[in-house]
This record gives sequence, structure tokens and C-alpha cells, in this order.
Amino acid sequence: MRTAIVNLGGIISGDLAAPTVAGDAILMDGGLIVEIGSVSDAALRGCDVVIDGGGAIAAPGLIDSHVHITFGDYTPRQRTVGYLESYTHGGITTAISASEVHTPGRPKDPEGVKALAVAALKSFEQFRPGGMRVHAGSVILEPGLEDKDFSELAARGVWLAKAGFGAFADPMEYAPMVAMAKSHGMITTMHTGGSSIPGSSGIWGSHVLAADPHVSFHVNGGPVAMPDEDFPRLVDQSEIALQVCTAGNLRTTLLTADLLSGAGQLERLLIATDTPTGSGIMPLGVLYTITHLCSLGGMDPELAIAAATGNNARVYRLNSGILAPGRDADVIILDACAGGSQMDALSAIRNGDIPAVAAVVTAGVPRFVGRSRNTPAAMKTVRVAQSNIMQDFAAPAH
Repeated sequence: MRTAIVNLGGIISGDLAAPTVAGDAILMDGGLIVEIGSVSDAALRGCDVVIDGGGAIAAPGLIDSHVHITFGDYTPRQRTVGYLESYTHGGITTAISASEVHTPGRPKDPEGVKALAVAALKSFEQFRPGGMRVHAGSVILEPGLEDKDFSELAARGVWLAKAGFGAFADPMEYAPMVAMAKSHGMITTMHTGGSSIPGSSGIWGSHVLAADPHVSFHVNGGPVAMPDEDFPRLVDQSEIALQVCTAGNLRTTLLTADLLSGAGQLERLLIATDTPTGSGIMPLGVLYTITHLCSLGGMDPELAIAAATGNNARVYRLNSGILAPGRDADVIILDACAGGSQMDALSAIRNGDIPAVAAVVTAGVPRFVGRSRNTPAAMKTVRVAQSNIMQDFAAPAH
């Protein structure tokens, strides 16, 4: 599909190094961004769909790097069907598994955890709830796994490994397994903070430093944070990406962002939700954390959006998350909510207001245009201006 967005009031790139893009249009074709900034009249005439942005702001689709996937669009933790599709209405276009730990009766032996990871990976290769990309299949590190097991998993396409829910008496025992997973090209992640499910251990700064994963999961607490003195240790003594989650401790979210900003290392800040969990289902969770960082922590909205898009993409080696030619065509349109005190999305975020999600495009395909069912209507009118497809792309009213 060839899709264009025109008449934008601004473009947020998702790239910390260059957080905005000059111009007012984006052209997408074959699932990728082709042009950004301006689009010729001839190119527009060749489009299947042209979306009029109405002066609202385009940004990369949000990447939630901490979602507790199971199988299908269902969470047994909250007994809810359709939650992932609902997350697209919160602007989340990519979900990354935090391991399939909530799968009922999940196995804990080496063969079982390998089978679970492969099955989850394969089940989402062609399944895109609401148009969302789901990267599932994070092997849970359990006693008994050996180097040959990671070699086998990598050969089958598994590229995520999770430390923190295994049956280890001492969290220090994760370190050699994290190293094995890394040696086979896997992105490694580690639960950080107090115990979140029965039988798991609290993991603090010393454990994370010893294991040296790529990502310290919900470093702000999932939901219970580690001691304050551990935060500067992780910032100063490692290069680990520090993920903050909506379902964690807000005070330590702001602490983490402040420490990384002071160290000139905001590229290590990742935003996610850590849902579905006991904290519930949060379709707007990533947007809420963005507004918290900006309204309470003083961060520029363009940088907070990058922490939820381009930063995640870089750490997880994804082609999405940044609006640039050749990148995946995952784009959202944001605006201030109708009836609010602010007139545009960035001002609303600075004010602590959730922005309206006025359109979501994934893989170059419009998933809805005009209004999210999870946010108030946009201040501006975002509409389909031209379409050769028998679909109006309107979302159901809420």
C-alpha cells in the first residue's frame, strides 16, 4: 500500500540526535517510509490513501518494550481478550515480550522453557493484533540450560532472553546464563527490584551489575523499586539500558531520568508499561509515562517520545522507532485533546495532559484515522482526504 500523510503541524523523529524533522508530509510505500518532510503532487496522485493531518503532529509509533505476552490477544493475568489491539489505540505499534511468564502452567525445565519461547515466537510471526508488531518468545532463564540450548534457540529465531523468574536461590547465578545468551546474539533483559510473583527473588543493583544484561527491566520498580543508592551505581558503573515502566514507582522514574540526563546518557532511557500485570491493562501507559517525565521531570516532549521509540529501537535492533527513509512505516498522529487548555500535542504533554491519538499507521497501512477509542477527540480534524480503498478507517466510537 502507498500511503501519505500531509498538512502536518510538526514531525517528531524519535531520534535523540535530531528530534524533529522539517516539513509537513510523509510518504510510505511497501511498509517503509519513502520520503519525509515534503511529498510531490505527482507522488500524492499515486497514493492509495492520503491522510490530512490537519496541523497535528506526527511521531513514530510507540514501542512498548515490556509486555507480558502469552498466546493470542489474551491475558490470563487479567482475563481480558483484545488488549493488544486496544494498545494500538494508545499509539503503541510494537510490543516486545517480557517473557511468557504468565502462560498458565508454564514449564520450568530446559526443554519446556525452550519450547515455550519457540512456540510464542512462531505464533506471532504472522499475527498482528490491530496491526501491531509483536516480538514474542523470550526464553526464561532456568537452572539446567546449557550453551547448546542457547545455540538451538538462536537457530530457531529466538533472540530474547529474560533473567529474574527462574528458580535460582541466588540472583548472582544468572550471570553465566546471561553471558551464554549474549554469546549467541540474544538481547538479554533482567527483572530489577522487589519480587513481583511468588517464588521469584528481589534483584538489586549488585545483581544487575554482575549479570550485565542489555536492559535492566522496570528499573524504577515492577512494582517495587530497589534502594535509591543503587540507581547511580547502574548509571555510573555500566552501559545497561534502564527501562522505566508505567506500572512501577513514579518517584524513581523521575530519579532515573534525572541521573541519565545529568550523565549525558539519555539514550539509555527506555519507556515501557510492564503490563498486563497486577497493575492491570494500560493502553495509554506509554503516553502517561511520557507526560510524567515532561510535566513533573521537565523533560522536553521530543526527547521523552524518543525514549519510547528510537531508544527502544536501537537497543532491540528494530527498524521501527525513527521516522526516516528506509525505516518501518509505523506512524502515529498526536494532538491536544478537545476541551483541554492546550492547543497542540507537545504543549499538552508539557502540561501533564494525555494527548489525543488521532491516527495510527503500521507497515504503511492506516489502522484508524480520526479518533482513538481510548482518548478524547483531537483538537484538530485529522481525516482521510483521498482513498482508493473501500474503507473509511474510522475507529468505533467509545
